[in-house]
Amino acid sequence: MPLLLVILDGMPDRSLNGKTPLSVAKKPNMDALADLGVNGIMDVVAPGVRPGSDTSHLALLGYDPYKYYTGRGPIEAAGVGIEVKPGDVAFRANFATVEGEGSIFEKVVVDRRAGRIQDTKELIKAIREEVELPVDFYIERGSGHRAAVVFRGEGLQAEVSDVDPKVVGAKVKKANALNEEAQKTAEIVNEFVQKVHEVLDKHPINEERQKAGLPKANALLLRGAGIAPRIPSFKDKYNLKLCVIAAAAIVKGVGAIVGGKTVTPDGATGNKFTDVNAKLKCALRELKHSDVVLLHFKATDELGHDGDFDGKREFIEKVDSAFEDLLNLDACIILTSDHSTPVKTREHTADPVPIAMVHENVRRDEVTKFSEFEAFKGGLCRIRGLDVMNIALDLLDLAKKFGA
Repeated sequence: MPLLLVILDGMPDRSLNGKTPLSVAKKPNMDALADLGVNGIMDVVAPGVRPGSDTSHLALLGYDPYKYYTGRGPIEAAGVGIEVKPGDVAFRANFATVEGEGSIFEKVVVDRRAGRIQDTKELIKAIREEVELPVDFYIERGSGHRAAVVFRGEGLQAEVSDVDPKVVGAKVKKANALNEEAQKTAEIVNEFVQKVHEVLDKHPINEERQKAGLPKANALLLRGAGIAPRIPSFKDKYNLKLCVIAAAAIVKGVGAIVGGKTVTPDGATGNKFTDVNAKLKCALRELKHSDVVLLHFKATDELGHDGDFDGKREFIEKVDSAFEDLLNLDACIILTSDHSTPVKTREHTADPVPIAMVHENVRRDEVTKFSEFEAFKGGLCRIRGLDVMNIALDLLDLAKKFGA
């Protein structure tokens, strides 16, 4: 019997007048799963720790993020299709708009997302063809304005600061070495950022954008440096096949670095317009070929970051409408989230998330609604993200005995 792990990113919330988007949403199928299973609340990383989507998904798959997390860059790079090797230094990147005179480090960031540019294929191609460095580099586009960059060569270290100032109106930062060994890397990063700017600023696409009154995508802002982790594959760890179904590069990246299959079905967008039915149908197909399928929905997190209570509620209802087929599925089903993104804070918080586990072997509790206000009453009580795979393997009779 396979395991289906359903993650609604950032779904849980904090009470606003006694309500959350999850608690007021009309979600008969999620409620039915809670009724069929055992419920609880979960500290995805640890109590009081605000998880990122990368560290939380590592934990949910049974990998201690304090041991294996080396930064978001390598995960993002793996998620966009770069084969990240041990020793590589990887960065997340944004196409951005800078203005001013002199080198890029004297210029001011006026748009960190270059007007949320969508098609960067030709810009990426120009960078590959025209930028030369003393080490190898690899660049791939992500969704929209996003990209990932990997540097490969002798003596590289990940202890360098971000180029991205992370605010509009500030100058582009120089990468600084955070220790002596990283000085070479910092110099290469700064050389790369400058040369990329020179290529992009004169690119025909940016000239056309400027004529059309659109922000030029004339800079690449790097952040989140990390060195590729040495991490056991999911297959080696559990002797199980993993498939991750997601549109978000960071989630696909987690699946990729642990050797799992990653799938983005047609219509999966990583936002509120995603085709939830296409993603669920993909998951049901993959359950026939994989032992563990992680099905991820991103929009609840984005709507939390936007402070959109009603939008978050509506997306939960949209996802729920596709879940009727799960009620009679011959699989172990786990429904949960990777962290809370309350509309009030518009940021990840350490609030524990609700979790429901459905399997014929669970001790069903009296919880009948899936929400933050009901889950804590369930039989799972309070668990950690690292406990999820252990509990699931025990339910599926795949756990090994500890001791004599």
